[in-house]
Amino acid sequence: MKLTNEYLVNVLEQVKKRNPNEPEFIQAVTEVFVTLQPVIEQRPDLVASGVIERLVEPERQIIFRVPWIDDNGNVQVNRGFRVQFNSAIGPYKGGIRLHPSVNLSIIKFLGFEQTFKNSLTTLPMGGGKGGSDFDPKGKSDAEIMKFCQSFMTELYRHIGADLDVPAGDIGVGAREVGYFFGQYKRIRNEFTGVLTGKGLTYGGSLARKQATGYGLCYYTQEMLKANGKSFDGQTVVISGSGNVAIYACEKATELGAKVVTLSDSNGYIYDKDGIDLDAVKQIKEVERKRISEYLKYRPNAEYHEGSKGVWTVKCDIALPCATQNELDGEGALALASNGCYCVSEGANMPSTPEAISVYFDKKMLYGPAKAANAGGVATSGLEMTQNSMRLSWTFEEVDEKLHAIMVSIFKACDEYSKAYGMPGNYMAGANIAGFMKVAESMKAQGAV
Repeated sequence: MKLTNEYLVNVLEQVKKRNPNEPEFIQAVTEVFVTLQPVIEQRPDLVASGVIERLVEPERQIIFRVPWIDDNGNVQVNRGFRVQFNSAIGPYKGGIRLHPSVNLSIIKFLGFEQTFKNSLTTLPMGGGKGGSDFDPKGKSDAEIMKFCQSFMTELYRHIGADLDVPAGDIGVGAREVGYFFGQYKRIRNEFTGVLTGKGLTYGGSLARKQATGYGLCYYTQEMLKANGKSFDGQTVVISGSGNVAIYACEKATELGAKVVTLSDSNGYIYDKDGIDLDAVKQIKEVERKRISEYLKYRPNAEYHEGSKGVWTVKCDIALPCATQNELDGEGALALASNGCYCVSEGANMPSTPEAISVYFDKKMLYGPAKAANAGGVATSGLEMTQNSMRLSWTFEEVDEKLHAIMVSIFKACDEYSKAYGMPGNYMAGANIAGFMKVAESMKAQGAV
């Protein structure tokens, strides 16, 4: 599909003019606009009320200095971000990412995507995202604590349980969330559900760690089922080796698949007998080491330098779970030529536009990130509910609710793709389903 609607073309040009040197944000907006064309043609009232122009402009963008002292006594300075993109259907909700690549463009694209993703969950959450170019790799616990406390010393004034609820993302796990929460509580002198992904002893939710990976498989399972297929007996390639990848591997295996790869930024492992998940959890969750250490546990496995090579491994289903734009056109063609018929996204926007074109050209099943990886934020929403009610649900209760949410998300994608004449285009279905709820709310609340 190409962007041909004159109104949307003009708005996109304005976005490019206002946001130069922000390729990830422009890429995300373009992808959504392409799929919204039939909606705009049928709903002139949304054009008249300026919903689209408002939708692509964040409600608030906060950039701040984060000074901290390293273990050698030297002052280090990083840049912090919080983009509060849209609050039409609820308080801003979205993770904090700590990675050297973080910049305003990436945080804006993530916040924009989060708006639609949160809408799809059916829970009352708006879209936001935050982060810093701080790199937690190689840092001591003391250095990470000092950074997190400095970051929250600025951020605390912009967030709250009914205003903006951050969570984890790349580089932010239970340790970092704990440091953030402790500093917020210390400054505000209150105990509220201001962050999700908290430890189980202080308001966290069971199944939150597993949620994005499990949810990805629940969504993919529904997509496969709707097309006469299943995970059972299929070979699966997964990229990444963080929480999303680990628990996607766990759930896909439970559903009868054989997962043969995981990766990190240095390279990937291939285990023809199926990934030994206990070994991976020991390496990544306990030792915090590189995925190459896997060979010490499974010497018959293979390790290959260069993470992009993971897409050359023969498989039926691919689940990219590492980072944005990790799967390009060349990788998508390699997957297709090796018999892969389904790509479902665990990371945020892991496929380039060229890769997405290949999926459609080759008639592959494609589960877009804003739908397929919504399980993490859905369970964060369930954590917010538990905090508000002063309750704690069992793992099985949370998992059951997560499963139901992911099934409903797929149904919405399927129904909206058919309603607008694009059956099987779940990317269009996800964008339109997420957009409609936000757009109707923005229109109802007035233009100013």
